[in-house]
Amino acid sequence: MTVQPGDMPCQWVRDTTALAQMAELIAKEDFVAVDTEFRRRDTFYPEVALLQLSAAGQCWLIDPLTLTDTQPLQALFQQTDLVKVLHSASEDLEVFERWLGVLPRPMVDTQKAAAMLGLGFGLSYRDLVQNLLSVDVAKDETQSDWLVRPLTDAQCHYAMQDVIFLAQCWPILATRAEGSGCLPWVFEESAGMVTGGRGPLAKFKSAWKLNSQQLAVLLDLIDWRENQARHRDRPRNWILHDKVILDIAKKIPTSMPQLADADAIPAGVLRKEGKRLLALVEAASERGLTDPPAPLPAPVNSRVRKLAKSLVPAMGLIATELGMNAEILMPSRELELLASFASGTSSLPRPPHWQGWRKSTVIEPLELEAQRLLGGHMHAG
Repeated sequence: MTVQPGDMPCQWVRDTTALAQMAELIAKEDFVAVDTEFRRRDTFYPEVALLQLSAAGQCWLIDPLTLTDTQPLQALFQQTDLVKVLHSASEDLEVFERWLGVLPRPMVDTQKAAAMLGLGFGLSYRDLVQNLLSVDVAKDETQSDWLVRPLTDAQCHYAMQDVIFLAQCWPILATRAEGSGCLPWVFEESAGMVTGGRGPLAKFKSAWKLNSQQLAVLLDLIDWRENQARHRDRPRNWILHDKVILDIAKKIPTSMPQLADADAIPAGVLRKEGKRLLALVEAASERGLTDPPAPLPAPVNSRVRKLAKSLVPAMGLIATELGMNAEILMPSRELELLASFASGTSSLPRPPHWQGWRKSTVIEPLELEAQRLLGGHMHAG
């Protein structure tokens, strides 16, 4: 029988004493369901507003705005025999890294577990709960301002259900994963999750076209903006928009009038940071000639794209045999990367997550298929 939020004891945690008591109780359990509420509208870092935990048939709402010592929570998150269960954890990890200075380990992401069990790729929490518990989770409070106090009863109910149902979903997923033999893979996949994503350079998709001077300027502007955004705790594009950075890198301005001609550069930025930006551009441009940065890889050619497309059926067959969703095995851009290695056109390092469970079950079979498609002339990777 599914336990509803109203059926489970829930306790507010607003001070160190209550936090330590909660941590002592949870530390005895095998796992704890974890979720956060935060705001990220006008800041670089997410502003943590609430932490929800559920374990041992109980639920806790932890108020970060009143806590003065988070050490008991840090210790709990690092407890090696306590599994921390989250759903779609990437943004939560950013919250923990900023707020607590630690990431929850060991951790399992139920969104990844669901994909590895063939339930759907990128499955929402609502769809996961509906699939496993036949419960429709209301999302009425998604856009709430969680930093305002006191929280409403509706907000508290919403926050509770996100961990109460998650704590009931995980044993079901774990049992299925153990039965299919992929439970260690689920933990391995979740353990590989880190903060930062692909980095800000990934947004500049045409950067491979830049010459060495332009690329050096682009990289230094990105670094400068990143430092400013972190220091001032403001979104990157509030500091300097992507299109402004790219236009400056392309034009390499040497004077204030030329800098002012950059695409959509704000007058305030020009007034406050103009001289500093010109000095940065000049230094980076000179370094681009004397010590050029490594060129960025160009998009794959038509031969590689064709090979990657030809590998899709093989990847689908692997996914079917494993009972997984194909997208969890390898995103399309990585399939093109594998095809690039197979055709001998890539000098990039292999992604770290191509090791482990993925190496023998996905990477090596696809490389063999690529060899076959290329007529057996590819050197085995």
